[in-house]
Amino acid sequence: MDDSSVSGDGRTRPHPIETWPVTGQKEPAVSDVDALISEALVAARGSDVRLAERQLDRLVVGEPAAVEAALFGRAVRAVGRLWPRGWQPVDVARIVTRRAGVRPARLLADVLAADRRGHATAPTWWDEQLAALDARVWWADDARHLADWMARERLDRVTALREAVEVLAVLDGLPPVAVLRPPPGANPGTAPPGPSGSRMLDRVRALLAKAESTGYPAEAEALTAKAQELMARHSIDRVLLDAGPVDRPAGVRLGTDAPYAGAKALLVQEVAAANRCEAVWSDDLGFSTVLGYPADLEAVELLYTSLLVQATAAMLRGRGERRRTSSRRTREYDDAFLHAYALRIGERLREATDRTSREAASAEGGDRLLPVLASRSEAVRQRVETLFPGVTQGRMTIRDAEGWSSGTAAADRAVLDAGAPPRRLRDGRRSGARPTR
Repeated sequence: MDDSSVSGDGRTRPHPIETWPVTGQKEPAVSDVDALISEALVAARGSDVRLAERQLDRLVVGEPAAVEAALFGRAVRAVGRLWPRGWQPVDVARIVTRRAGVRPARLLADVLAADRRGHATAPTWWDEQLAALDARVWWADDARHLADWMARERLDRVTALREAVEVLAVLDGLPPVAVLRPPPGANPGTAPPGPSGSRMLDRVRALLAKAESTGYPAEAEALTAKAQELMARHSIDRVLLDAGPVDRPAGVRLGTDAPYAGAKALLVQEVAAANRCEAVWSDDLGFSTVLGYPADLEAVELLYTSLLVQATAAMLRGRGERRRTSSRRTREYDDAFLHAYALRIGERLREATDRTSREAASAEGGDRLLPVLASRSEAVRQRVETLFPGVTQGRMTIRDAEGWSSGTAAADRAVLDAGAPPRRLRDGRRSGARPTR
């Protein structure tokens, strides 16, 4: 298993507060609603389940319109406080889904849509994230949103209030993270451009779609290698077209949830390194932050998403073959398989990038291209040091030699141009230090 395992939901567990029983108490006044919500949130983040249910009961017996309006308004204000602290809509949606569930994440999408109405303008990428989350205003009145949401989801009031409190508890408990892009209302001077929409990236997406759908591992890897070459060429073309000074690197966050979070984080790191980016894994929050330049970040996002599908399919095929010859547990096998697959795929992607870079330097003149690439790599490293001054290196531990061998073989089936030999540790295993927070 990977030594850097996910550390639970990452939320603090404050000592439960004392309260009075529900039986016989009077219906709370409207002015008390915010206090009741605050107490319910503290209880929800605690470990006393009975206390949490008692505090929820106090909300249930409250005046419906006042409680529901206060909950929704408080959630909208909570997400608004997250934007200057580095969070983006997709990040918040990912962690709410992880900690609260799919249906509460749909409630969050409504909260995000309501928050967007409070901004006269927003960056294009922000609205694209909201559109991807289907965050849109479909209700008529914010004060009645929760009642409308209950009807839409066919929920009873107790369940709806419980899930609203859970969402708010997640939002209130999120720590600050690195600010990768200026949120709405901030100085947009360093905001990266949106997707380029180039024909080359359309070709890349088509190649990766074929790689995901084919049943032949060799064909999948050949298509992926070709996609990497095209993206490397696209990145170099963007470098050559940028005549101005080198701008500050941007960043994206990619999900690395369980199971096999460490292997997913390693895959992010390998894909990032092949595209001149740096990755930092926040295992407690379930994502890796990738820093680099826009064209390179586009490549990392596309490749990681596709390779995760391909790696999972290859792992399942390997697991099926293993069951015919062994009755041992599969979790350690799967973990070793995915780690080995990530490292070997990373080597092959770097080979494709290096080959494309050499060809471009020969065609364009190395004295023009190579210094720019070097300065960009240095800028990315400096950006990592600025945003993550406490970053540490973690070591992975592999406990299933069969899974490691199968994962490496699965990534080696395609015959591509020969590259540098694989790096190895003294004990014969491939090296794979993991950056973590």
